[in-house]
Amino acid sequence: MTGDATVLTQLDARYPWVGWVWRWGVSLWSLGLGLLTLFVFRRGLPHVAWIVGYLLLLWCLFAILAELGGVLERRGRRMVVDAGEYVILSLCHNLLLFVLPAYFASATLTSVNAVFLAMLAAAALVTAIDPAYRRFVYPRAWRRQLLFGFSVFAALNVALPLIGVRPILALEGSAALAVLALTPALRRGGTVSWTKAHARAAVLACLAMVLVWYGRAAVPPAPLFLAHTVAARDVTDLTPVDVINGSVPAVTVEEWGALAAYTAVYAPGGLKQAIEHVWSRNGAVFARIPLSPVSGGRAEGFRTYSVTRKLTPPIAGRYAVDVVTASGQLIGRLRFAVTP
Repeated sequence: MTGDATVLTQLDARYPWVGWVWRWGVSLWSLGLGLLTLFVFRRGLPHVAWIVGYLLLLWCLFAILAELGGVLERRGRRMVVDAGEYVILSLCHNLLLFVLPAYFASATLTSVNAVFLAMLAAAALVTAIDPAYRRFVYPRAWRRQLLFGFSVFAALNVALPLIGVRPILALEGSAALAVLALTPALRRGGTVSWTKAHARAAVLACLAMVLVWYGRAAVPPAPLFLAHTVAARDVTDLTPVDVINGSVPAVTVEEWGALAAYTAVYAPGGLKQAIEHVWSRNGAVFARIPLSPVSGGRAEGFRTYSVTRKLTPPIAGRYAVDVVTASGQLIGRLRFAVTP
């Protein structure tokens, strides 16, 4: 038994509360700091400098432990390794909380991208509760590496659009960079050369890019989100005319001969993103209308609209207008009903 472990065991045996503090005190402290972080950033998007700083520190510690963790353990410095892993866990936790508000604003809870939001929230919770982390993640190295990679991916996918990178390019780049960040772990404590580790990481990065391309609809296009949505008869000078408050009679729509969807899309400054409105009735798509590219930086959102006259009987039904990026990521959804 190592010297560090012996001291901890003796303290636990003499003072039973030490074990409780070790298991739950750290968790409560981490959760408290995480909630404080969430409170600080809940009013807006996290600053890129914070994310980049955390990512650099996180990767440096990860690389150091991947290279020297085995050596430190053999020298009886398990406590040092545990401390380093705790710092990495705390950094992952804070990163996840940094970006959680952005994904929450961007996700559509009635769509498939809500699954990614749930995964993000679960990861943030597990990293805050030490007993849960020790049970579900810590026993397997590949799970710890997966959590690290997921945290890096989620953070980069928000940070890159903040500097003007289009969401689909940010998605692909984040997937590749998250896998490449795992290169030190692929060294397996120095038993694999850097050349082979880089080659394996490059292959895995390409595979990750393919996977996120086909699964892009499941990832919210954070930090884009819908700031305002309205269904109406028409839009004049970017002002909705005859606004629909939830529902409208079919006879009224027949008199109008058209329906309009007005949406304001928030995007960070410097970002330009092509979008389209996808109209559907009772789940069946009947119109796709490309719109002018969103220009970011406006606090009230980039205002745009579409008008459809494809109103073949029966007009009554549940209508939805999906606001999607050119690559197919769902930004948000406008819903209303046309009653018989």
